[in-house]
Amino acid sequence: MAAKSRKKISLFNIFNITGFIIFSIMVIYPFWQTIVLSFSDAESASSLGLNLWPDKWIPDAYQYVFTYENIMVAYLNTIIRTVIGTALIVCFTVLAAYPLSKKDLPYRNFFTIFFLIAMFFSGGMIPDYLLIKNLGLLNNSLSLILPSAVNVFFIIIMRNYFMTIDKGLEESAIMDGANYLTILTKIIIPVSKPVIATVALWAAVYHWNEWFHALVYIQDDSKTVLQIVVRDMLTAMDISNSQGAQMGGGGMSSAELMLSNVRAATVMISIGPIVLIYPFVQKYFIKGIMIGSLKG
Repeated sequence: MAAKSRKKISLFNIFNITGFIIFSIMVIYPFWQTIVLSFSDAESASSLGLNLWPDKWIPDAYQYVFTYENIMVAYLNTIIRTVIGTALIVCFTVLAAYPLSKKDLPYRNFFTIFFLIAMFFSGGMIPDYLLIKNLGLLNNSLSLILPSAVNVFFIIIMRNYFMTIDKGLEESAIMDGANYLTILTKIIIPVSKPVIATVALWAAVYHWNEWFHALVYIQDDSKTVLQIVVRDMLTAMDISNSQGAQMGGGGMSSAELMLSNVRAATVMISIGPIVLIYPFVQKYFIKGIMIGSLKG
């Protein structure tokens, strides 16, 4: 019986490991293909099939992207927006979730329902624009940060996590004379690193990728974000290549092939910071989601 059990376990491990290897290759290959394409020349980009290694590592696409007008300013604006916006979201989420996690909070159900209504229903784009305009935030970087500073979904996730924390920790601190602010900063936050890291990652990804508010509220090129500049750059290249193709007849020109290289380079530049941050918070990510979604 023991031998049969070990045989079944070994077969399971073989199939399990094989499946994960295949899945990992399926996930990693498109990412690696994009890296290879971004460092390839126009001729290599035209070839089909598995391109696991470029013939020559050519950084022309990256040089074009980083020399484009306003690209570095937009990159810096996006970094600043992501850092400040993430900090505000985490701060407001903690401050809202902690009181809502208390079952003895007066009118707790009312405030919870109020938050939920705000999560499912919104005024729409035109009321949002008029609000930003009346607040004097048009063409202001704060218009990219303040409207998203409070996220109800994040508050619910963090509130549920706080409700799983042992109440004895707070009761002992209260007996020692600590107030709620001290309990929050000295006890709750240190033991809530998984959910805080999860919310911070979600907020950072949102601010890094979000472009619509910048398109609507920002007119000054010195205040725009990376995604808008990248879109303008690729659109300009596409129009230029289309005009060149119409003038030169059929076939794919080297400039058109270069567009695919530039697109790959912009993908790598756009996702680079998030990819670098993720490994540092990954160990908290799954735990924060699981615990934060269990208790209602």
